[in-house]
Amino acid sequence: MSIDDLDSWMWAEAVRRQERAERIQRQFFRRAGPRPRKQWEPPVDVFETADAIYVIVALPGVSDGSLTDLEIRGDILFVAGERAVPTPLDDALLHRLEIPHGHFERSVTLPWPRLVIAKRELVDGCLFLTLRKR
Repeated sequence: MSIDDLDSWMWAEAVRRQERAERIQRQFFRRAGPRPRKQWEPPVDVFETADAIYVIVALPGVSDGSLTDLEIRGDILFVAGERAVPTPLDDALLHRLEIPHGHFERSVTLPWPRLVIAKRELVDGCLFLTLRKR
């Protein structure tokens, strides 16, 4: 075994152990209550026209089924869900992990009271919402 092979193996083993430690930590040190602790907040854009408010929430790698909450509470839009860490192959080495993962929550105060979600679409990693004014 060469020095390069040994270095590669040691790095891969360190990454595997770090991932396992993080999984164990998340499993045993969860906050009590119905919702897991927020790990990241997706960025949001809000636009207004005469008839509607348009909201775009950046959710890279999040499927529609991974959204656990989408509602308007008074004048606040609330979006929550989960983004799993994508793992292309079981034996892939992790070199960088910058895209947020885990449980996310985002609440946004809306510029107009009494809105209704008229349309929702999850396309190209963004949640597009049309909120109709009442």
